[in-house]
Amino acid sequence: MPEAGDAVNLHCHTFFSYNVYGYSPAKFAWLARRAGLAVGGIMDFDVLDGLAEFYEAAREVGLKACVGIETRVFLPEYADRVMNSPGEPGICYHVGAGFPTADLSAPLMAMLAGLRATSAERNRQLVDRVNAHLRPVTLEYERDVLPLTPSGNATERHICLAYARKARGAFPSEGDLAGFWSERLGVEAGGLDVTEGIALQQAIRARLMKQGGPGYVQPEAGSFPKMEAMNRFIVEAGGIAAYAWLDGTSEGEDDIEPLIATAMSSGADAINIIPDRNYTPGKRNKRLDNLERVVALAEELGLPVIVGTEMNSPGQKFVDDFESDELAPLLPVFLKGAHIVYAHTALARAARLGYTSGWARRNFPDRRSRNEFYESVGRELPPSGEGALAGVDESATPGAVLNAAGRTSC
Repeated sequence: MPEAGDAVNLHCHTFFSYNVYGYSPAKFAWLARRAGLAVGGIMDFDVLDGLAEFYEAAREVGLKACVGIETRVFLPEYADRVMNSPGEPGICYHVGAGFPTADLSAPLMAMLAGLRATSAERNRQLVDRVNAHLRPVTLEYERDVLPLTPSGNATERHICLAYARKARGAFPSEGDLAGFWSERLGVEAGGLDVTEGIALQQAIRARLMKQGGPGYVQPEAGSFPKMEAMNRFIVEAGGIAAYAWLDGTSEGEDDIEPLIATAMSSGADAINIIPDRNYTPGKRNKRLDNLERVVALAEELGLPVIVGTEMNSPGQKFVDDFESDELAPLLPVFLKGAHIVYAHTALARAARLGYTSGWARRNFPDRRSRNEFYESVGRELPPSGEGALAGVDESATPGAVLNAAGRTSC
């Protein structure tokens, strides 16, 4: 195995929500370690189903690891403005990072179950609407969609795959199949690989399920939990809440300072970014300006920056090109954020001394000193030394924790 380098990916979806390559949590842990990632993390939609497997696999291969969750929330203060969910005022994608365990209290488990149930009900209603448009190609959600995911947490992308497979069964002739999709999608079918191709699945999603399509319904305020409630769940479950910044081009994100201030007032302590979609190699443009602007703001406010590539859509990389001219200047900030989240995870798992714990807030009332401490622990602590942290508790001083982390790295 290579020595760990500076590259990180803390936002990889697995097959517990949707990974375009079908990666399990263990597969990603293995590939992340083999690639020499400094820190690797999974982040699935609405569930923590991959947490136990990922931490076990990371321990086996010696990977600094963290686990997150992604969902959508409602932000009342922005009910009339679009943020990071295109065309949907008040609705935004939101992230929790560094969950130490999926063994939660009954109220927290109820919240988690609610996210799953709400997602499943949205999917069923979506399938009903799309079925009406695609007859005679129709799906039964339990029979045709749920078997595509290991724990029943299907996404729109699973539904697209199910429709592609169902149509192929209904039209054995490739010519008839191409004709069906061309007519129902309103596009030329020549470049779609109509048997089951990724381009076909993307067209199904874009044409039938997104805004303007027959399956789309504009979400209402009650469609998702409020950001404040989700942040409360994340923190009580031991994680770090993060606003999921998109690209700075929407009305809400264009005026980014008050948006981040609102997210922070509701309990967000970090910012999540997908760097690869925010620049064009060799080209200075508005997206790159926005990326640099939001990273500078995060630094100014003392908010760790969490980055990754998602890997739930074709073409997304295993890891960002951090050696590119555009990302190289930002890598120190991204690496710092990764070490903070890893240290938070390790300390929360070992002794409940995570970044958002009462212990952290008492010992580090200002964000900068807290960041410095957790970054130091994250850099010093090897995965093989995490067990030694079990000897510290809430009575430990920050110096004692640092000494424990440093001793294990010797």
